[in-house]
Amino acid sequence: MKIAVIMGSKSDYPKLESGIDLLKKFGVDVVVRVLSAHRTPIELTEFLEEIKNDTDVIIAAAGKAAHLPGVVAAQSLIPVVGLPIKSSTMDGLDSLLSMVQMPSGIPVATVTIDSSINAALMAMQMGSIKFPEFKEKIADYRREMADKVLEDDASLR
Repeated sequence: MKIAVIMGSKSDYPKLESGIDLLKKFGVDVVVRVLSAHRTPIELTEFLEEIKNDTDVIIAAAGKAAHLPGVVAAQSLIPVVGLPIKSSTMDGLDSLLSMVQMPSGIPVATVTIDSSINAALMAMQMGSIKFPEFKEKIADYRREMADKVLEDDASLR
């Protein structure tokens, strides 16, 4: 499975790092790029053309106006997971609304603000349709989360 992670600014990387690390832990081939829908539209289009035949899902992260996921979805048939990034404006609500209010026919699957783990897991679940071996890896991850909750519960009793 190959997942491309595109962010509008390098300053977004710290918020994406845990999701990127999770993808790598699961053995996903990850390509990470900084490309802006507004500042580098030609390079973004060229990149989407380059990856169109070998990439299974795209995670597009952006803050503020957050057009990047929509622009990516409009130019590609690869499923796009939008990751709204909290900026200094409106605590990321502006980014979230920009992503979930896509026009009919250009969908972007959008996760919680700053949730690169959920973006990574959503992208892997999408990719697991083609690569079913990842379903067991995701199931193991969920079991680990459940075990941690049960350990915490037991520690309080």
